[in-house]
Amino acid sequence: MIQKIHYLIIVLFLTAIAPINGQNSIYNNLGVAPVDGGLEMDDYWVWGSSVIKGEDGQYHMYASRWPKYLKFHPGWMIASEIVHAVSDKPEGPYKFQEVALGARGAQYWDGRSCHNPKIVKYKDEFLLFYMGSTHPFEDVSEENADQLTLSSKWCIAGRWGKRVGVATSKSPYGPWKRLDHPIIDVKPNSYYSFLTSNPSPLIKEDGTVILLFKGRSYQEDELTHTDQFIGVATAKIYHGPYTISEQPIFSKDKFGEVEDPHLWSDENGYHMIAKDMRGKIVNHHHGGILAHSKDGMHWKLDKNPLAYTRNVTWSNGKVQQQGQLERPFVFVENGKPTHIFFATMDGKGGFSNGSKTWNMVIKLNDTIK
Repeated sequence: MIQKIHYLIIVLFLTAIAPINGQNSIYNNLGVAPVDGGLEMDDYWVWGSSVIKGEDGQYHMYASRWPKYLKFHPGWMIASEIVHAVSDKPEGPYKFQEVALGARGAQYWDGRSCHNPKIVKYKDEFLLFYMGSTHPFEDVSEENADQLTLSSKWCIAGRWGKRVGVATSKSPYGPWKRLDHPIIDVKPNSYYSFLTSNPSPLIKEDGTVILLFKGRSYQEDELTHTDQFIGVATAKIYHGPYTISEQPIFSKDKFGEVEDPHLWSDENGYHMIAKDMRGKIVNHHHGGILAHSKDGMHWKLDKNPLAYTRNVTWSNGKVQQQGQLERPFVFVENGKPTHIFFATMDGKGGFSNGSKTWNMVIKLNDTIK
């Protein structure tokens, strides 16, 4: 009873301060994060998740992980794998099942690292979109892990090789069929000439696809890369070919620089949630932004675009600013957003200042229309 009263006080408090930030369907409906929700794994860094409900009534999460003997950043570039975990309720906790997409050899475009999973289903097929990369060097082990830096040979090749791909399966448990080529490759003299990453697909009823992705281009010196761009790609079927917008829909010069876009739709059109990289859009460093579109190609910021901040209210009553709060994923069930998932890190902020990561979840209140 005391815990329920405490929860109600927190909800009333959040409702009371909401008008300060304006009304929108996410920020004003953020509930409490269960302390034991989501997915955490001993001995691994765990990052960005995507969840789908299966015909078995279970909730299936796909998430990235890599061993903790590597630095969090840039360990993911060269050793991430995508794992499958299951729960009987959307908030979890989720139990590890198996590795869905792991290393498969340097000769493959995604042979060394698979990251940033997004799971969707079309008809009887599960589609797992992701970022893949490779490098031609020896593995990084516990013995040589101290040599892994952003300027090391592994990371130079691993970052340069990032591309968007898709794998398919008839079951959420796999096996997964992977393609020999990425579906979103780089293009010379474009805003995605250096890399493509962070896919967020939406499959329409007729099977056509709208896909948001992150791109970087080469600087004029042809040695370094630019800030991040968000592009949109369309295809008649999930494996392509894809037609990519000539201009980015988000950039430093257009709305502001964002990362980690997630796309969903309802009767009002398309919606995007993403991380504000510089805090210049919503005035919160690494806070969340909301944008909308009628066709998925042309986007506008919401009137009140703040989706979330790094401040989280936990089910034990603790209010805490997370060191990192990234990879927002809005889970939709029966046509209604019900939960928002995040990759999160403890510490004071910055990838080098955290001791653990996990995928957390916040329930959205029932007042969402």
